[in-house]
Amino acid sequence: MKKIYFALPALLLLLGCSDEAPKNNYSGAKLLEQKCQHCHNLDIPAISFEGEKAPPMMGIVFHLKDFIKVSIPTEKKAKFVDFVTDYVLNPSLEKSFCDEKSLKIYGLMPSQKGMITRDELLAVSSHIYERYDQDTFLKSMAEKARLEKMPLQLRIREAKNCKVCHDIEKDKMGPSFVHIAQRYSPAEKQTLIESMKKGSQGKWEKSRIPMPSFKMLTDEELEAMAVWILSLKKNEATQ
Repeated sequence: MKKIYFALPALLLLLGCSDEAPKNNYSGAKLLEQKCQHCHNLDIPAISFEGEKAPPMMGIVFHLKDFIKVSIPTEKKAKFVDFVTDYVLNPSLEKSFCDEKSLKIYGLMPSQKGMITRDELLAVSSHIYERYDQDTFLKSMAEKARLEKMPLQLRIREAKNCKVCHDIEKDKMGPSFVHIAQRYSPAEKQTLIESMKKGSQGKWEKSRIPMPSFKMLTDEELEAMAVWILSLKKNEATQ
């Protein structure tokens, strides 16, 4: 069963850093995927599952940020990267912030000497410190909760930025939703769905841009949008 983790022990695999400057222009984001994702889930929010080799990266970083204390806030990143560098290359129970339960589940991580260089560790650890930010995460979760309270069609329109090209009643870069509803009959709902799913070009004379493909929408979402658009044929738009 999958579960969300918001704080996890500092079991670190293939991470590390220092306040030194890297000797090469490594990409922390690319290295994170290349070196870490085979053991750590990198998603935001974090996903955990049975049989995983190590805890999700978001939980690791949040946990470390909570446990590492500094008197001057601007020094926190440097202390974080120094700890991670030392721990990844020279892990021990004495240094670990892990609780007993987590140690039992995951065990003590092995040293990554020879698996990743210090400069690579610097790039990765600096990246994860910035990427897994608690304030940013909380804001994104609040936005997700706001969208989830909306009716499905409203959520799609906002999340996919439909309003950039389509107004409800007035034509913009693309035709209005009311205008679209006037063209399609209820029997042509599947045709409308296909236009959203695969995109289209040249169907609307005054449109300034082609309709892009929205293959990422689920069948349920496409159905909801088509039903809502067609409902505007007989109803004045009030949203």
